[in-house]
Amino acid sequence: MPELPEVETVCRGLSENILGLNVSSVEVYAEKLRDFIPADLNKKILNHTITKIERKAKYILIHLAANMDLQTNGDGNVLEPRSPVLIIHLGMSGRLTIQDEAYQRKKHDHVILKLNGLQLGTVAERVSPRLRRTNDRGTLLVFNDARRFGVITLTDLENLSQHKLFRKLGLEPLAREFTVAKLKALFKNRNKNIKNTLMDASLIVGIGNIYASEALFRSGIHPERTASSLTDKDIKKLHEQIIVTLEDAIRAGGSTLKDFSKANGESGYFQYQFKVYGREGLPCFTCKTLIERIVQGGRSSFFCSKCQK
Repeated sequence: MPELPEVETVCRGLSENILGLNVSSVEVYAEKLRDFIPADLNKKILNHTITKIERKAKYILIHLAANMDLQTNGDGNVLEPRSPVLIIHLGMSGRLTIQDEAYQRKKHDHVILKLNGLQLGTVAERVSPRLRRTNDRGTLLVFNDARRFGVITLTDLENLSQHKLFRKLGLEPLAREFTVAKLKALFKNRNKNIKNTLMDASLIVGIGNIYASEALFRSGIHPERTASSLTDKDIKKLHEQIIVTLEDAIRAGGSTLKDFSKANGESGYFQYQFKVYGREGLPCFTCKTLIERIVQGGRSSFFCSKCQK
């Protein structure tokens, strides 16, 4: 499953290529993925302009602004602009890629948005003139998901924070609010092992199996230690290494193990920087002790017994 760095990589790639483009058509080829795709998706986002793309936990948020010149009611009166937000989760195998207009639909392509350049005088240009694009050739945004564990849904900006997908999410590890003090408070009296604690999205979002293992190795913390057993020094080091590990992975374009690819279809390469993940039986790069693997909460944890006490 794509983790925080992979999703952040996709968001940055989308921002570089489709920010400011207008949704000129919406093609939906599946009724349901993990949940139902909104039946009125076409109606709600057609002739809307992409004004912002961001990540929230492992979700991709595409903010749209109504094109007032085209949004009219039956009497021909211009409607008040809406601010829909398209919510996308890649699931286990989902890919969100940018294609040109000549692209031929492939198996498991479930949603395809056709995007074109803005027209002069649209609401998006008035809100932010720098968004105006002159791309008259069609660009396609294609969502492909072989396992159908992904999510494509819609909400309004005003209701975004209270959406059922986000109400119970924990701290965002790359946000300013993610402090040593807050991390310490999360670990207090928590007797679950530190590896599974890091992966609990109700506490901290986006740290999946790969980056929990890597951050713990970089911090010198054994994955079986209970969260409450960490010292102030341990917590400070772990806080630092969570951020550094995630940022290193984002710079590398994420990790490609099976299905992940960036928005341009390329693979990430952070997997070449793994210190412990997937390296069972291989020597530790630091001390040459063989890397071990255990199962915690149904997931594999990799560690060095000498470097991680």
